[in-house]
Amino acid sequence: MSIPGDDRDNGTALDAKASLTAGADYWSTAAPPDLGIRSIRMADGPHGLRVQDDDNPDHLGLGRSLPATCFPPAVTLASTWDPALIRQVGEALGREALSQGVDVVLGPGINIKRSPLCGRNFEYYSEDPLLAGRLASAMVAGLQSQGVAACVKHFAVNNQETDRLRVSADVDERALREIYLRAFEVVVREADPWTVMSAYNRINGVPASENFWLLTELLRGEWGFAGAVVSDWGAVRDSVAAVEAGLDVRMPGPPPDTRVAAAVANGSLSEEVVEKVAARLRLLAERIAASRPAAAEMDEEAHHQVTRRAASQGAVLLHNDAGLLPVDPSRERSIAVIGELARTPRYQGAGSSAVNPRRLVTGLEALQSRLDGVTDVTFSPGYAEEGDADADTLVKDAVALAADSSLVLIFLGLPPAAEAEGRDRTSIELPANQVELLRAVAAVNPRVVVALSNGSPVTTAGWRNTAGAIVEFWLTGQAHGETIADVLLGEVNPSGKLTETVPVRLEDTPSYLNFPGEHGHVRYGEGIYVGYRWYDARAIDVDYPFGHGLSYTTFDYSDLEVTVRELEDPVAFTIALTITNSGSREGAEVVQVYVGDHSGALQMPVRELRGFAKVRLPAGASERVTLDIRRDDLQHVHPEAGWIFTGGEMEVCVGSSSRDLRLRALVDVPGHAYELPLTLWSPFREWLAHPVAGPAVRRLIDERGGVRGRMGDLLGDPVGRDSVLGNPMLALSQFPGFPINEADAEAVLAGLGGGS
Repeated sequence: MSIPGDDRDNGTALDAKASLTAGADYWSTAAPPDLGIRSIRMADGPHGLRVQDDDNPDHLGLGRSLPATCFPPAVTLASTWDPALIRQVGEALGREALSQGVDVVLGPGINIKRSPLCGRNFEYYSEDPLLAGRLASAMVAGLQSQGVAACVKHFAVNNQETDRLRVSADVDERALREIYLRAFEVVVREADPWTVMSAYNRINGVPASENFWLLTELLRGEWGFAGAVVSDWGAVRDSVAAVEAGLDVRMPGPPPDTRVAAAVANGSLSEEVVEKVAARLRLLAERIAASRPAAAEMDEEAHHQVTRRAASQGAVLLHNDAGLLPVDPSRERSIAVIGELARTPRYQGAGSSAVNPRRLVTGLEALQSRLDGVTDVTFSPGYAEEGDADADTLVKDAVALAADSSLVLIFLGLPPAAEAEGRDRTSIELPANQVELLRAVAAVNPRVVVALSNGSPVTTAGWRNTAGAIVEFWLTGQAHGETIADVLLGEVNPSGKLTETVPVRLEDTPSYLNFPGEHGHVRYGEGIYVGYRWYDARAIDVDYPFGHGLSYTTFDYSDLEVTVRELEDPVAFTIALTITNSGSREGAEVVQVYVGDHSGALQMPVRELRGFAKVRLPAGASERVTLDIRRDDLQHVHPEAGWIFTGGEMEVCVGSSSRDLRLRALVDVPGHAYELPLTLWSPFREWLAHPVAGPAVRRLIDERGGVRGRMGDLLGDPVGRDSVLGNPMLALSQFPGFPINEADAEAVLAGLGGGS
């Protein structure tokens, strides 16, 4: 492979191409003279740009970045279950990138939420790989429609912050492919991202940035990825091994790294490797240039409104048993707003994704402005964001205010230090001082609405009954106050759904005994049973199930039809059902399709999400909803055969959450049957059941007078029979009295056209 137009000395040209394998500085790729490949500028930006302010530098720009729209983080966007809306956010983010000269946005992050303790979960989409992949595909499509490359991260199995730069994620192949790689595969196949970021961690002992199987055989070979692979910042240990494995650019840049050029010069690294790097970076630059809109307009107000809409659609109404929501201000004598988070909002995560927002309105400001002249709105902080110097006084003042008000809106959540890049949580509880405040307030006024702000789940099990209503706002982005006022006052009917299970106790979580590992290793002992798959398999009570989210209206499900397709059709079956808004308000419902595989081909979860659709309906209206369930999405990984779908009986469940299933149907779906190859180590039972080997074995046994000795006695015993049938043929051939020896078995196998 060669670079067109390169007429320089070959050695000099190879040196130039080798220099492309390391960044030129913290944010840009190299641009060697005469290669015709321009420098590519990158920026943090899963939910808003963080571009260095060159007039006020602070090394990485964490503190002094240029103002940008702070969109809702992935935890909130995912809760919308709305790919079209997420694409709009991606388009807006792309326009912002263009306005600041950014070519590649480092995001979206799509690592699976293995544990609620991961400190960076606010940047990720879901515990379910299909949902994460479909939603992240929309973000990638939105970004790249503006000529800005998405950089899907962190590839792969980066599910914790503890020891993240070196820990080995030790995971079996089935869980690796079905859970931790699946979302990446969906995005690569459906959205064609132009770049992927390799992770810090090791996978089964091999660093992700130096993993030939991961970056070349799987990503480029199996999945057909044509883009460039960029390392996470500081993730590369051996730059030569990384480039040879399939990494294109080690980031950041200086100090200079001449190892790749030296390896090419001495022949230990093939010239073709750096030729491919140059070709992929050229392709990246061409894709960016070809997709740039003729006239890019960046409308700050429009982007703020997109943020507001996405945040309100991502709000999850967890609990409204007392019917306190939506608030009708005209019926309230006075409203007490309590909680420091009402005036010091938590609206984004901490770490490399932190955005310097263009504007920010607090919840207190928005409520006071919206309710001015309608009812009295008073405030008490109730607790300090950090420290408890005046805790008793703060609680006392808040309780007095609550007792004198007709309704309490209390703002609770996690402080920035509780969840951030570089650290994991140790608890799924709210801060104790906040829970104590809630109990004290509820004791004097039972009409309490809780507004939560946090990037990862907090259990409400210990205090839920002290609140009349709970709304999980997650992290809203810069339209914080407007979002909260929109939802609480009913101007927006909440339609968000949980993309992760909220557990009752930390001890119930799938990875509890294995998170975050020790001595440089973390064992993924729960296998494929992550999130709702685990809780359903063990019938564990949860605080709120995957997919849960209430509304100010109600929805009825009816008339389920499942149409099974022919084996050759990429769609396995189509479901159709009728959704009716049976309440008095316009609203949106997320129809969720779960499939339970009863084929017995492998050990299977009780059910898995296989499709979804968000439907918006006026009050009283109905709509017929149709969803195709693709055959590929029903596959599982077999240890011998790889991805398979054998077909058989499937239970199709449709509902409003993973545990609120309204309609069910049993269907028989055709698939490709898989039979394990017969070997000397196959159990005697499988030999007898084989359509060709079985008769041959029985004939030999009959010709030689049957099975005698200890094995014969056991075969004649109803209890002992299973012991013989479960023995491998090779083991049985060594017992006295068993009439078939190893050579006989080999001959039978040879007659099948195979061997041992």
